[in-house]
Amino acid sequence: MGKVDKPQQKQAKKAILAIFAKQPIPGQVKTRLCPPLNDATAAALYLESLMETVERMQQGNNYDLALCYAGDQQWFVDTFPGILLNVQQGNDLGERMARALNDFLTQGYLRVVLIGSDVPDLPEDIVGRAFNALESVDLVLGPTVDGGYCLVGESNHHPQLFENISWSSESVLVETLEKAKVLKISSELLAEWEDLDDIAALQRYLKRSPEGRTARYLKTVLAEFPSLDDCLT
Repeated sequence: MGKVDKPQQKQAKKAILAIFAKQPIPGQVKTRLCPPLNDATAAALYLESLMETVERMQQGNNYDLALCYAGDQQWFVDTFPGILLNVQQGNDLGERMARALNDFLTQGYLRVVLIGSDVPDLPEDIVGRAFNALESVDLVLGPTVDGGYCLVGESNHHPQLFENISWSSESVLVETLEKAKVLKISSELLAEWEDLDDIAALQRYLKRSPEGRTARYLKTVLAEFPSLDDCLT
């Protein structure tokens, strides 16, 4: 009797890292840095941070890389050729992250991690630990010093984690963890890091990573903005 081939199952993809990014339009990014920066310089700083974040995360070989973008699609196609693009969808940050996580998990990825575009020196070790943690938990979070998080990952999607959260507040992490506890969602916290949200964060970033691409750009504009120089030196 001849051998009957079994229908092949669709192979699940392992992991994907998605960077949340906006088109760097002056007046629409890094507005908390204005003043002392002006809109154009803040947008240029954001672009440097985005470029550095993408360049560093492209070095990982254990995951696919994507950009969850807001803005003109063609700008992202031209600026980041060959990188998978996923348009942001939703009315607030929580809804946009939830949709992105669900999209990638639905596509067959087993582990999905999202990071922001303003963590240019986020250690690759933290990203690696996030993916490792998602082999045994449903949720992973990378806390920031201001009470939020710069990294979130899921192996199973729980949209409730992103509903009714006080976004852009110092209680984001606490509220999310409380929801996870109530819903009995297994989770793991990673090492704390910091995004470039305000002048104090820029000051600490320059001391922490003075040779980074974003830091080098920031140093070039200090002479143009004396008040910024006073804050950062």
